[in-house]
Amino acid sequence: MNGGTGEGGRTASLPAVVSVADPSPKTVAPLSDPRAMLWSVETRSVSPVFIGRAGELDTLKDALGRADAAEPQALLLGGEAGVGKTRLVEEFAAAAGRQGAVVALGGCVEIGADGLPFAPFSTALRALRRHLPTELAAAAAGQEEELARLLPELGEATPGTGGRHDEESMARLFELTARLLERVAARHTVLLVLEDLHWADASTRHLIAYLFRTLRTGRLVVLATYRSDDIHRRHPLRPLLAELDRLRTVRRLELGRFTRDEVGRQIAGILAREPDPLQVDEIFERSDGNAFFVEELAVAAHDGSCAGLTDSLRDLLLVRVEALPESAQRVARIVAEGGSTVEYRLLAAVARLAEDDLIEALRSAVNANILLPAPDGDGYRFRHSLVREAVGDDLLPGERSRLNRRYAEALDAEPALVPATERVMRLASYWYHAHDAAKALPAVLDASVEARRRHAYSEQLRLLERAMELWDAAPDDVRDTLRPVDYTEVYPPCGCDPASTPLHYMDLMAEAAVAGRLCGERERAMKITKRALRLLEDKPDTEAGSGASGRDPQRAAWFWTQRSLLVQAQGRGDGWRELGIAQELVRGLPPSQVHAEVLAMAANWQMLHSPGPGAVTAAERAVEYARMVGADDIELNARLTLGGLMVDAGHIEAGLAEMFQVRDLVVAQGRSPAVARSHVNLPSTLEGLGRSEDAIGVLREGVDLTRRMGLLDSEAWVWGNLAESLISLGRWDEAMRAADMAATPGRGPAPRGGAALKRAVVSLARGERAEAARLHAEARAAYGAHDPMPQHHLPLAALTVGIAAADGRLPDARAELGRILEAGFPPGTQRYGWPLLLSAAEAEADARTVPAADQGRAEVLDRIAAAAKSLTTGVPVWEAHEKWVRAELHRARDQDTPQTWSEAVTAFERLKRPYDLARVRHRLAGALLATGGEDERARATELLRLAGTVAEHLGARPLADAVALLARLTLGHPTG
Repeated sequence: MNGGTGEGGRTASLPAVVSVADPSPKTVAPLSDPRAMLWSVETRSVSPVFIGRAGELDTLKDALGRADAAEPQALLLGGEAGVGKTRLVEEFAAAAGRQGAVVALGGCVEIGADGLPFAPFSTALRALRRHLPTELAAAAAGQEEELARLLPELGEATPGTGGRHDEESMARLFELTARLLERVAARHTVLLVLEDLHWADASTRHLIAYLFRTLRTGRLVVLATYRSDDIHRRHPLRPLLAELDRLRTVRRLELGRFTRDEVGRQIAGILAREPDPLQVDEIFERSDGNAFFVEELAVAAHDGSCAGLTDSLRDLLLVRVEALPESAQRVARIVAEGGSTVEYRLLAAVARLAEDDLIEALRSAVNANILLPAPDGDGYRFRHSLVREAVGDDLLPGERSRLNRRYAEALDAEPALVPATERVMRLASYWYHAHDAAKALPAVLDASVEARRRHAYSEQLRLLERAMELWDAAPDDVRDTLRPVDYTEVYPPCGCDPASTPLHYMDLMAEAAVAGRLCGERERAMKITKRALRLLEDKPDTEAGSGASGRDPQRAAWFWTQRSLLVQAQGRGDGWRELGIAQELVRGLPPSQVHAEVLAMAANWQMLHSPGPGAVTAAERAVEYARMVGADDIELNARLTLGGLMVDAGHIEAGLAEMFQVRDLVVAQGRSPAVARSHVNLPSTLEGLGRSEDAIGVLREGVDLTRRMGLLDSEAWVWGNLAESLISLGRWDEAMRAADMAATPGRGPAPRGGAALKRAVVSLARGERAEAARLHAEARAAYGAHDPMPQHHLPLAALTVGIAAADGRLPDARAELGRILEAGFPPGTQRYGWPLLLSAAEAEADARTVPAADQGRAEVLDRIAAAAKSLTTGVPVWEAHEKWVRAELHRARDQDTPQTWSEAVTAFERLKRPYDLARVRHRLAGALLATGGEDERARATELLRLAGTVAEHLGARPLADAVALLARLTLGHPTG
């Protein structure tokens, strides 16, 4: 085998010698074509024989076979530069093509030190569109606008319909891309090759990680290659490789160097004859088995060059470049600085040579195997990236900036010289590396807007940091022409005209803070917000807006809201302190979008943590202010929050009507973040009222909508809420499947915690105590301890009490109950409070015959009774729970009667909660049998039969066993 045509090459292996006399037919390109007059050059250095790599090729072919059976495959192929990764990929791709697979290759494109966002995916999807146009169009149907961020040919975004950028924007794009590939690969085996990950931009790395984690179906092989010798300790690819290594579904291959025998066979293929054994020994020792260096040394030895004896292999790479005519050397230097591939017309504009002279220079470089025509025939690239790097490293500092200036000037003069999808990013890179701040600042800002449009937030952040670096160096007259309307969108105008107001440095900091939060670079985002607040606080700075926070409290309040979000995301706190500061800063100010958003965020926080009158007031004011300033998204979200708070306050029908109205509006308008939230909050509120069937109807719609919109985390929340409602209705197997969907790879920690909690509840009810304890620990870890919310910690506490009681650890159950009762139940948390009190009361009642549990029981029972009086019973489900808790308290005191349990049974018979009804029927049967009358025994027999039937159907082993035991002990026969 051989180092091949370069790490990003796409061409097949070349014959040993292609001469002018070669009789095979060729199409001669016109003179202005980059391939003009180049078909006759010799290319001697690529071996026509594929050597070695049998084990690696077998592994790749095995993956292809598994994919043919609809088992998607993910592989990583690493190896040092020049070891032969590209040649192996080409051999595998050719074999896959012969078996009928569709091969789509995409390489990470490097421009100087920059990578193009999502470049390998864009290229690969473009190839799929060429090979399977109908299938790809069908797979993308309905999501063309979103997927056009990766493949613009699918259609451009309609202005004003893209919605706000949020935490799910990037995940939405990733989910749609993964599902697109699965659909395309449903009927065709697809080999997707992503090359040169060591050059990948951060967004590409995130998408690869997502794809590898979430592939579930389809006849798809994803093969990604990288240079392992480039992956130093701080290389950004290193964490990704570590993450992927932990996935059992990912296979990683590391390509080693050739043996001496393989080197001999490679040299024989290159020279078309058996080499001298001494020469093989020398080349093997010098190259250490690296296929590319074997090739270079073999050619050098054949040409009589002494370069093979130099101390530096870098010198070896440069010696053939330096042997070229001066014009060819100049062209090679230009190509080295232009990027992975340089288009012919762009190269001509930068080289400024007569066309004949340029063609002669290119012929010389190609003839020497330094350059190769690009696979698409529209430009040139180095045969191997090692040669390009050696030539690039040899450039002088002034020479490098001058070449970048020429590239930028050529693109400014004629934008069509490069593909439209690359133009903005490449121009920004060229001007930046030309060290011309006046030209670079607007170009870099344009590129940041393009990165944001693609949801490439990591690249947007990098570009915005460059813009901030360039800000002071750019002339005032350049900065004065920049407008917020052209470059920013996160900080609202707040009374200023964004079309006429100059862009300020603080606007860039706001964009960068949000970009950092959205791409997961939260620490960088936090540093930006801290610096912004210092600038606002310490001194008046006209470029920061109005100056100190006292003079611009609105902008300071906005940065404090960002800090609140970051603190919560980083697990450093609940974010309320930061929101409190923001509220103080806007207090007394006229209505504005920032003011409305601060109030809406505060109301939402209070709804989740401590609902009450203050939260209602904040939500009402947020709605009012948002309407006054025309902030529709803020208004709709605040209305959704207000509806939930109204329900908690007892205005049930009015609150539900508000929530349903918002749900209908956001669905009709396609506002994806609000669509997601409405299909999480509304059914959760319905479930809290005991309206489980109504909740399921909304949730089923929510699953469909969030999936179609690619809202991964929101879909997980919907599945988790669906599991809860299905548990209530006694559809446990369906609930477990829904919980599994909520916990699939790629979901966020909080919905995964909720899914584990639901599964733990069912496991405990089925008597699987060890599994329930494991899932309980998983849920607790997923939720974390930094931001306690009643909807998380109260169900966890109820489960803690239940598991401890089942294990006979009554002191632990009492300790957990005491911890919760000490803090008290916030208003509106009865849906979580009643199950907790029930678990505690039942634990005490079950332990009433245990002498060791007598001490402290009376106090615990009194505390449970007092807490029960503080909880709302305004709807039938919680009225039923109140009667159940009261009956358990009577049982714990040996004072239960058929009457107390009859009231509980009657209450639950009105509800569709079969497991709860079976449990209270079992208790009523016990109370009836304790009286001893014939009528009571007959009724108890029927109650036990009904309870036992439900328990057996649900697999609720503890309840089924308890029913059977009671029947045997008192009736003398089983219930079935």
